[in-house]
Amino acid sequence: MITLIHNIHELLQVRDTTVLKVSGPEMAFLPSIKSAFLLIENDVIADFGSMENCPKISADLTIDATGKTVLPAWCDSHTHIVYAGNRSGEFVDRINGMTYEEIANRGGGILNSAKKLNETSEEELYNQSKLRLEEVMQLGTGAVEIKSGYGLTVEGELKMLRVIKKLAANYPIKIKATFLGAHAFPAEFKENHSGYINVIVNEMLPKIAAENLAEYIDVFCETGYFSVEETEYILKAGMQFGLIPKTHVNQFNAIGGIAASVQHNALSVDHLEIVTPEDIEVLQQSNTMPVALPSCSYFLGIPYTPARELINAGLPIALATDFNPGSTPSGNMNFVVATACIKMKMTPEEAINAATLNGAYAMGISATHGSITKGKKANLILTKAIPSFYQLPYAFGSNLIESVWIEGRIIAT
Repeated sequence: MITLIHNIHELLQVRDTTVLKVSGPEMAFLPSIKSAFLLIENDVIADFGSMENCPKISADLTIDATGKTVLPAWCDSHTHIVYAGNRSGEFVDRINGMTYEEIANRGGGILNSAKKLNETSEEELYNQSKLRLEEVMQLGTGAVEIKSGYGLTVEGELKMLRVIKKLAANYPIKIKATFLGAHAFPAEFKENHSGYINVIVNEMLPKIAAENLAEYIDVFCETGYFSVEETEYILKAGMQFGLIPKTHVNQFNAIGGIAASVQHNALSVDHLEIVTPEDIEVLQQSNTMPVALPSCSYFLGIPYTPARELINAGLPIALATDFNPGSTPSGNMNFVVATACIKMKMTPEEAINAATLNGAYAMGISATHGSITKGKKANLILTKAIPSFYQLPYAFGSNLIESVWIEGRIIAT
């Protein structure tokens, strides 16, 4: 099928050659073409350029985008959207003064979600999760990473990863699976950390590898969760099974998790609400992508990732939702981009780079996603008529998306 979108007011994130990521001052530049066309053949971008060079062809579908903007679909590199039930009760607890840590210490938080998940059938878990996936697709997300971590038992973790695999098979959106068995210590292992780590390494990992259920391994490296030493041990074990490291680090405390992650060539380090000069220096010597989760900071009322410090140090940054039932019950990347501009003082150009090209890098897919480049997947957002792409973060409460395209087909209007 051949689709021609013409008279585009502005075509964003155009790259003639494959660029894997942008860093530091490069993030302020968002290449675009005004008065543009975009040609799609089947599921890939075949051509693009100025309207004066628009090919005269008979397309199967022609769309007049006068006054409208086209940009790559969002690449959300950090979610937990496979979960059971919700934690709205804890939301009210926080309103009444309890902290995230206090709720976790009384058996809430991740352990609450684990209990619900282990009581839920695989079929029901799939049915709940697919609704969330469909929602984020309609909001403009064209690629998503989904983590396990609410099972905390062998069968619970396998159940989650099988659901992720089924979602990937049944939907056109690009899905990457991450094993996060090291999300928290189950209550029965609270005083026996080595016992649970042995379960992860000796029982979970071999079965996950046997069924090819994950590409990445993640650990929540944080005070009260997994220590730096425990994190390194688990990452090494995952790497022996061919899994690529990613980590949750520096959400509440800086305990050396970034240095440990970089040492093990982590693809990304995510959260970074707390960042030290030493952390920045370590990241400057690496290919690891810092990932900020601003809607998590918004929901929990904790500090925002210091994006300006990272960018001014010459580093890249990606943006993701952290969609999960406890700290970010939203997969809206449009809100993430707006919040990054409003609260983290990122420019719209930087935020869009972070949510497209750099988000794709943090998922290992920037060769095929994240920019308008010939041969890349035709995953697109077509906006309503807007005066400028600055309107996207500026009008943060408005739905400015007219249609979403994934692999060359409209999936939402």
